[in-house]
Amino acid sequence: MAQIVLASGSPRRQELLARIGIREFDIRVPEVEEWYPGGLTPPQVVEYISREKAEAVRCTPEEIVITADTMVFLDEERLGKPRDEEHALKMLLSLQGRTHTVCTGVTLRRGDRFLTESESTAVTFRPASERELRSYIRSGEPMDKAGAYGVQGLGALLVEGICGDFYNVMGLPLLRLSRMLARFGVTFLDEGL
Repeated sequence: MAQIVLASGSPRRQELLARIGIREFDIRVPEVEEWYPGGLTPPQVVEYISREKAEAVRCTPEEIVITADTMVFLDEERLGKPRDEEHALKMLLSLQGRTHTVCTGVTLRRGDRFLTESESTAVTFRPASERELRSYIRSGEPMDKAGAYGVQGLGALLVEGICGDFYNVMGLPLLRLSRMLARFGVTFLDEGL
């Protein structure tokens, strides 16, 4: 297998790579300002930032670099990481009883060859009381996550349904990634995906 470089410091992305059998990889966190031009759709935004990250990583021609950028959008408005507990509460209240979109842009780079795609997943929150939300916020879990929740922890108790790739909501759409890697000659199942 080619040498894989994960250009992300996210423990969740590292764990997800291991789930599909990529256990040996280098980690190189790119220094990129997450700026993007106006007028882009949510999938275009995450693709743009993912590509910027891939361009910022130093690599050899033999290495395959994986970058990703995940954002939460509610009615086309980006919900980033909360600034503080009150900001987290405001975000979680806005999501209650509604469906929002989690978009992840993924870029693979090998030398001068780039491949960028995105995945969108619809997530519906159940109605929750302010007391429940404050309790969740006190757990500390939402403070470093886009949209102020993590579906892999206590935040799962706020989610009524997911339509699309569950792993995308965690930050790395595994099926899309595996199909992209296959185009770079890296496969996981004998029959292919």
